[in-house]
Amino acid sequence: MRFSSNIASRTLAASCGLFVVACSDDNSTDVKQIAPVALKSQSVTPALAKSLVSGVEIFSLIGSDDKLSGSPNFVFGGSADGAGFTRNTDGSFSLLTNHEDNYAVSRVKFDATLKPISGDYVVNSTAGRYRLCSATLATPETHGFGPLFLTNGESNEESEILAVDPSGPANTPRYLAALGRWNSEQSLPLPKVAYPNRTVIIIGDDDSGAEGGQLAMYVANTVGDLDNGSLYVLARTDNNTRERDMVVGQTYPVQFRQIANQKTLTGRQVNLAGVTVNAMRFARVEDVDYRKGSAANNREIYFTVTGQNNTGVNADYSRSKYGRVYRVKLDESSPLSGTLEVVMDGDDRNGPAKTFQNPDNIYVGTNYVYAQEDDNGYGDEAHDAYIYQYNIATKDVRPVIEFDHRRTATDAAIYNAIGGRPAGKAGWEYGAMLDVSTELGQENTFIIALQPHSWRGTKYQGVDGGTVRPTENQASQMVIVKGLPR
Repeated sequence: MRFSSNIASRTLAASCGLFVVACSDDNSTDVKQIAPVALKSQSVTPALAKSLVSGVEIFSLIGSDDKLSGSPNFVFGGSADGAGFTRNTDGSFSLLTNHEDNYAVSRVKFDATLKPISGDYVVNSTAGRYRLCSATLATPETHGFGPLFLTNGESNEESEILAVDPSGPANTPRYLAALGRWNSEQSLPLPKVAYPNRTVIIIGDDDSGAEGGQLAMYVANTVGDLDNGSLYVLARTDNNTRERDMVVGQTYPVQFRQIANQKTLTGRQVNLAGVTVNAMRFARVEDVDYRKGSAANNREIYFTVTGQNNTGVNADYSRSKYGRVYRVKLDESSPLSGTLEVVMDGDDRNGPAKTFQNPDNIYVGTNYVYAQEDDNGYGDEAHDAYIYQYNIATKDVRPVIEFDHRRTATDAAIYNAIGGRPAGKAGWEYGAMLDVSTELGQENTFIIALQPHSWRGTKYQGVDGGTVRPTENQASQMVIVKGLPR
């Protein structure tokens, strides 16, 4: 998951073409008065998602079968996940995308009509090293530093967080030791107005081991300092570490407690240090986002816990199985204290989130939250993966988008080739959900990454040029969705 970046006018020379951006503040909820881009499908692949509500349109943007005129050998990789999107000063657009199972990051340029015209890999699997999940494109205008694409290793607890220069030479990421080693899904810098003169980054730890997943925080007292700050993990003030002891409707005081000397620690040591300070043990912390709007809104953090089966280390069912969405409200004076509450609970099979099949990615606007499913394959899935809309004011929950596996279409064999589950058993997942309303001059418009895991073939192997994942053979797609309120 990640929202679009909003970088002030600057010129960045990139190997895939001129990477120049001219956008507004990320916190704005108003579309600037630019000529709206006429939306239409740009890909040879049909949109692999469908709306469940009226007034929503879905267009295919780019997929793995598209051939780009400016880069005839480029293939958009599989398992599209975290991303960042920018409008260039010449009216063109640029997109950075994590390809999770390729361990790679692509960058694609689009013309002023949103037609993809060229692409390359700014990080291949050799340099990426790890499964790369959610990401954030940090910018000076929003975050106070950058432009820098923060992407997250999620292969195991020893994985690292990478910083990628979106205009830099290929395969030169910086590995951020000060942010610690995690099975990380997301590293989200808060806007600069949330805590002026500091850099605060929220980290989601997608760990299912004995110590559970953590919600972590990196704090530096200098804006943009990613090397000399301190690392913390979330704990309840009463030291209760059991996730399912918390229920919807209750608020729990929390604080972030320091993990000392994190740059010298292995991931195993980081996890054990969290045990020492009674860190909360969540069932796989996935994506993280902040509420858009005012500085107070920006200190309101939402995160998904995808859940894990109630076997093994979760045999006592102390952690979520079907997934949850949480909200942390950080104190105005310090990011190290606040309150925690459950806003959607998939384990309450009679509650508003009773149909949850393991939420993964998340987008938070001013008034709405969107939680995107990645079912864990328990065998009791009742629908293809949904995107849920949560109304912050009314607390109403409803599914608004569902995958379209095209199981009965004439081209069904293409998208259900390998590894698909029986009809009605889900198996696909979502990646980034980017608010691109400002960039496209179209209110309530998003780019969403789709991971159709059964869309595979030998022609998708080795497309990033790296040496670590030469046989990875998935395909994927990005779509544009118009009509969902922010």
